[in-house]
Amino acid sequence: MKPFIIGVAGGSGSGKSTVTEQIIHAVGEENVTIFIQDNFYLDRSNLTMEEREKINFDHPAALDWKLMTKLLDDLANGVPVEMPQYDFTSHTRLAESKTVIPAQIIVVEGIFGLYDEIMCKQMALRIFVDTAGDIRLMRRLKRDISERARTLDSVIEQYSKFVRPMYKKFVEPTKEAAHIIIPHGSNKAAIEMIVSRIHSVLSKHQINLDDDLFFEEE
Repeated sequence: MKPFIIGVAGGSGSGKSTVTEQIIHAVGEENVTIFIQDNFYLDRSNLTMEEREKINFDHPAALDWKLMTKLLDDLANGVPVEMPQYDFTSHTRLAESKTVIPAQIIVVEGIFGLYDEIMCKQMALRIFVDTAGDIRLMRRLKRDISERARTLDSVIEQYSKFVRPMYKKFVEPTKEAAHIIIPHGSNKAAIEMIVSRIHSVLSKHQINLDDDLFFEEE
């Protein structure tokens, strides 16, 4: 059986990770491989820090699509991969990689989760997490200041200059590729529907997953 590949897309701070975590909680960590697109930002170690900070990281060209599609294809064919690791503080790829083993379910998560047509064709289920812009901005402020050593002014400037316009141009249109659009970041009914679909497909292959579902509202 080929892995059941799920794409989870949406704007920065939309709640993609929450949806992914709820899927893991429902079907079991041992049954899921997480494929995070954020690991595939191009290495910028050849540039000065000042030059790196001027890069538009919210444009599709900021990602290493060649490597991304190759590693997803390997996982889809049951081949373990060496996943790159990225440091958002320095905007560089780390020297060490992480070995990732393919599981029965592969979740591709990222703002461009549904952007690439070839990758979309591999996905049995495509999800877009649709959250209001003001909520996404507040979440990004909290994350970037606490986790990525950014200042308030720098986050707001980046959001205005890059994040919001790139969302409108490249991310929001990928809703058209989605099978399911989840409003307001995440909700119990939507996740139960998604997990029900996963169980339905995988049960045909006699994969034992826990049917006792429990979700907490955000």
